[in-house]
Amino acid sequence: MKLMWHYTMRNKKLLLGDFICVFGFILIELGLPTILARMIDVGMRNNDFDFVKQQGWLMLGIVLLGVIMNIGLGYFSARITTNIVESIRNELFEKIQTYSHLEYEQLGVSSLITRTTNDAYQIMLFMQQILRMGFMTPMMFFVSLYMVVRTSPSLGVYVLAALPVLLISVIIIGKKSEPLSNGQQKNLDGINGILRENLSGLRVIRAFVNEKFEEGRFAKVNEAYTKSSQKLFYLMAVAQPGFFFLFNIVMILIIWSGTLQIDAGALQVGDLIAFIEYIFHALFSFMLFASVFMMYPRAAVSARRIQEAMDATPLIKENPEGVTTTATKGYLEFKNVTFAYPGHTESPVIRNVSFTAKPGETVAFIGSTGSGKSTLIQLIPRFYDVSDGAVLVDGVDVRDYSLKALRNKIGYIPQKAILFTGTITDNLRYGKEDATQAEMERAVDIAQATEFISQKADGYDELLSEGGSNFSGGQKQRLAIARAIIREPEIYVFDDSFSALDYQTDAKLRARLKKETTESTVLIVAQRVGTIMHADKIIVLNEGDVVGQGTHKELLATCPIYHDIAASQLSEEELA
Repeated sequence: MKLMWHYTMRNKKLLLGDFICVFGFILIELGLPTILARMIDVGMRNNDFDFVKQQGWLMLGIVLLGVIMNIGLGYFSARITTNIVESIRNELFEKIQTYSHLEYEQLGVSSLITRTTNDAYQIMLFMQQILRMGFMTPMMFFVSLYMVVRTSPSLGVYVLAALPVLLISVIIIGKKSEPLSNGQQKNLDGINGILRENLSGLRVIRAFVNEKFEEGRFAKVNEAYTKSSQKLFYLMAVAQPGFFFLFNIVMILIIWSGTLQIDAGALQVGDLIAFIEYIFHALFSFMLFASVFMMYPRAAVSARRIQEAMDATPLIKENPEGVTTTATKGYLEFKNVTFAYPGHTESPVIRNVSFTAKPGETVAFIGSTGSGKSTLIQLIPRFYDVSDGAVLVDGVDVRDYSLKALRNKIGYIPQKAILFTGTITDNLRYGKEDATQAEMERAVDIAQATEFISQKADGYDELLSEGGSNFSGGQKQRLAIARAIIREPEIYVFDDSFSALDYQTDAKLRARLKKETTESTVLIVAQRVGTIMHADKIIVLNEGDVVGQGTHKELLATCPIYHDIAASQLSEEELA
């Protein structure tokens, strides 16, 4: 509840308007029975039709005012709740941007999507009911109860007798609905997870003819969600008829007892009619409040899930006093770097890695799958922090930098080229927001992407679908490389970014890069020896250890692992 009120209180002016409308609506609703009672007991009983007419006009005016108050209540509650959900989603998204890879793995991408969308929506629904009925019903209930006791204490006993039954029922339903709501949201996470995997892996699923298997997986988690939802909805469905049954029993007893009192002269007809109205408002208000209360466990589950995501402490923290500028540019040094994933300190992925790189140099990394190549270079932009040792950029430990300043020095191109929905221009300017057309054309030319862009009907305005799925793997890699080139970074990091390119394009691209990066440091992770054999320094990794370091020719003579890799890819003449 704390989270919900935190965001609600940001809308104090709208909240005040909501309170005024609630209070006005209550006075109007409870004023009508009183006027009706006077109309019957005074006007009709005394045949004073002028008085009846006067009270009728008064009732009409009150009804019109009630309509205005009700419209105002709907407006203010809608404005407040939409503001709440907007703020929650914006701040949760902003928080997610600060996460390191570890937090994404712990909470899960699918779960974060559910928390940002469905959980925020559940809070909006609950707060809308609170603002419309949660404030109004308690006040209306207690005022109605006061009017009930004031009008006829003897009839009020029936209402007071029904309240404990209603209260106990609400508490029981609330306790039972909380675990069901929790299970429902977790099952929704599962649905999102499988759906996300299925859509992103659609080609693989079709290639292995596993559509039926995936349908079975989805049906299983969907059935779990359906069952948890059914139990929750059944619980809510039983509650409302139960309340109405008790409500009708109380009304029958009141009418029966009231007619006996009228017959005995102890109660007037108008008072009984007003009393029935008060009873209706009291019990109906309680029932509405009970329905709001029963929604609370579900909203509370969603609020806890959002709060958990908000409270997650990023492993990689921004340094507010961090370095923003340096005297040198492009110098990199690894000093006895050891890294283990959090929670796995006994099995480091990288052990005691040391090397240096300077502007104009190309340093390459090669090794078997799982040897730690990609993990190693991800330490430079601080996607992870070292467990021991230090990574220095321009003589400064990367942990001492402002994250923005550090990452502005680096042009990172991942193995899987990630492109965004929009035009080619939009994606290129992701690297440099104010890039000119000339700068884009230069970057595209270096990345060997000019030819295929020129063949597109709209050229640089060609639209990319989600993830760039309407482009080939090689085209996406070249656009990702151009995006990094356009920002002219001090350090280029290519994480196996040439894997989808043919040998000819690969060779042309690397030759152009060599000419254009004379003042930058270039780091390349590769599986193909042909991609890195001309590098100034090649570092060979095996199960997290550096087993060789030198030029291509030096490693062929001194590093058996590198020789084996090269022998499997190169001809005998190239090995000579």
